[in-house]
Amino acid sequence: MEATTSSFLDTVLAQFDRAADRLNLEPGLRRVLRTCKRELTVNFPVRMDDGEIRIFTGYRVQHSQARGPAKGGIRYHPSVTLDEARALAILMTWKCAVMRLPFGGAKGAVACDPSRLSVGELERLTRRFTAELEPIIGPDSDIPAPDLGTGAREMAWMMDTYSMHRGYSIPAVVTGKPLEIGGSEGRAEATGHGVALCVAEVARRVGLPWPSISVAVQGFGNVGGVTARRLAAMGCRVVAVSDASGGVYRAAGLNVSALTRYVQEHGHVAGFPGGDQIDNATLLALDCDVLVPAAMERQIVRTNAAAVRARIIVEGANGPLDAEADRLLTERGVVIVPDVLANAGGVTVSYFEWVQDRESFFWGENEVYERLERVMLPAFDDVWRTAETHHTSLREAALLLAVDRVARAIRLRGIYP
Repeated sequence: MEATTSSFLDTVLAQFDRAADRLNLEPGLRRVLRTCKRELTVNFPVRMDDGEIRIFTGYRVQHSQARGPAKGGIRYHPSVTLDEARALAILMTWKCAVMRLPFGGAKGAVACDPSRLSVGELERLTRRFTAELEPIIGPDSDIPAPDLGTGAREMAWMMDTYSMHRGYSIPAVVTGKPLEIGGSEGRAEATGHGVALCVAEVARRVGLPWPSISVAVQGFGNVGGVTARRLAAMGCRVVAVSDASGGVYRAAGLNVSALTRYVQEHGHVAGFPGGDQIDNATLLALDCDVLVPAAMERQIVRTNAAAVRARIIVEGANGPLDAEADRLLTERGVVIVPDVLANAGGVTVSYFEWVQDRESFFWGENEVYERLERVMLPAFDDVWRTAETHHTSLREAALLLAVDRVARAIRLRGIYP
């Protein structure tokens, strides 16, 4: 990696370094785990609807394949960088290891604004990007999935493109696909469902009166929206929700079902008549039991950490706290359930989808959720017990478990040749 790294990557590497120090990890393994195994940058042409040829830049980073094929999403966003993809790939390695999934970590991205592209342009971009990735992806090597700016539609295009080049259908090359072509029941809701499970588990363990707790959710997309709906269904008081347009607050609890219908009709949270209008900064500073940042990374940083009043933070997004904010809040006694545990429901059900595709045998939604709980709750218990044993935060405990598990795999496999 270059000597100059982004703040997000710095944070991720600093987290690793602390875990490596506590584990007394040998220098050679530190170097291996601080370095991404494979990085691909591609600049590729796409014909736009008006006939213009535009060049887009895309990335695919594979951090580790020590425990199995690389696994990680593809995001479309105008500000993505190679460093961001590196950081997210590293986090995916730890996430899979925490959940004991037989995967390593990867991440992909294209620097584009999908909201400014037509469906045809998005399809051409996705298919061309898939063709560029073809040498390094595959059901036994690297399995992409949806992320910010992508979804089941893009995964269908990726799967079809890869399969057309091979001459036969290979549904296991990606996860997060539509059900009709090998997707899994429950996959779209899996991340939010897992976040809600973690909220319930941590609330019970710290002695909050479950389920009558107050929760604020930043982000009302696939993760935040599902989390809010699931928590409301479990009896929690969801007092605030926000997205990029703004937010809404009601101390007695929002009608999340009505809010969902409003967002489906209007496309944003701002203007919902069932509460007071607030901005994202206000939501992050609300006096509530649980705060779920489920939007973008680095939403809580040194400059606004002091304003956070929640007793518990459950990270629905990847990297929503920077290192300094994490330190300040932990010192204040805020319990933080880290992203590598809290939002791992998505990759867990992606693993289930991959297994189902390879077996050509599919499970019902209830079975998927039952299996998800059987993976997530023991993982939560592993992290909690490790934190108690080592007198450390849940984040450091999760990293201790993850780094140790990946390091053990590398030691067992050895360094080739």
